[in-house]
Amino acid sequence: MSCITIFCSLNWARIDKVYVTEIAVPEIRGCLSSVLKILSQLGFLICFSLGACMNWQQLALVVAAAPVLLFLALLFIPETPSSLLLRGKEEEAADSLQWLRGPDADIRQELATIRTNILASKQYNDGRAGKFKVLLSKRLTRPVLITCGLMFFQRFTGAHVFNFYAVPIFKKTFRKMNPHGGAIVTSAVQLLASCLSGMLIDNVGRLPLLMVSGVMMSIAFAGFGSYAYYDQVFRNTTDLTQTAPGSYDWIPLLCVLTFTIAFSLGIGPISTLLIGELFPLEYRSTGSALATSFSHLCGFVNVKTAADFQHYIGLHGLFWMYAGLAVLCLLFVVLFVPETKGREIDEMDPKYVESLCINR
Repeated sequence: MSCITIFCSLNWARIDKVYVTEIAVPEIRGCLSSVLKILSQLGFLICFSLGACMNWQQLALVVAAAPVLLFLALLFIPETPSSLLLRGKEEEAADSLQWLRGPDADIRQELATIRTNILASKQYNDGRAGKFKVLLSKRLTRPVLITCGLMFFQRFTGAHVFNFYAVPIFKKTFRKMNPHGGAIVTSAVQLLASCLSGMLIDNVGRLPLLMVSGVMMSIAFAGFGSYAYYDQVFRNTTDLTQTAPGSYDWIPLLCVLTFTIAFSLGIGPISTLLIGELFPLEYRSTGSALATSFSHLCGFVNVKTAADFQHYIGLHGLFWMYAGLAVLCLLFVVLFVPETKGREIDEMDPKYVESLCINR
């Protein structure tokens, strides 16, 4: 049963981002993708709140209503126009686009543009010598490398693993403050930061938010690691023992809130958004499956090994390592990640993805 649940959840986690990317106009695509993250975090908060007063069997029965409601809602949602046109279903594609844009919208120009550029994309691939060469073309390999790189940094930064070890980490750094209270505050701030990201992502752009995210996370991780080192090594030999218990608890909490906000503003939502934006239509299902699978693999390895790293190099060493990874993430973004703000998705420009390279 658990395997079926994991299989279904991973498939939905991949499909929803691609679906939103294909149906949204460029002006609101980033905002709609952020809504997915916001609602996901809202669901976590609801589950945590219900879990405080229910056992796991009761909670499982309550949340079982969610997939049932999802199934019923999907009965009324059309397939994306791009996917229908790719399979030659012109009339259904027109009906889908009209439903998405509203009964009074003029969809002729948009439909013609999608049709023309899907044809250009097919002709472009037909001109390639051999199927194996097509699979190794820059239209697939470069987006895979970029999205997998972002997924690596998204998962291997401390913000991801902190969600699993928030209470134990706070127990090691707090002297008076309630660790469970700190975890709840962190979760609420993460939700608010995701809302802010949804408002900024289509106005400011992807790259500025990713850069700010990298800088803020590196500083916050380094600060948290320095506090953990000071607390562990010098706490019994300095004036810290002469102060009131918990008088310095605000320092680790501030660091945690800082990297939580930075993660939720940038690398968290934008890395998943780019999965749907960078891949051309004919490779979108394959590319998104590869990137998402790699993301979950990195998440598993990170969560599984975090306790081991903490054992060998200490809590301070673990967060200093995350600070170094955040700096590498910033360099990766500056050198390799393209700005997609306001761009049509790639089936509108068959040459776009092949041009992806060091863009500074």
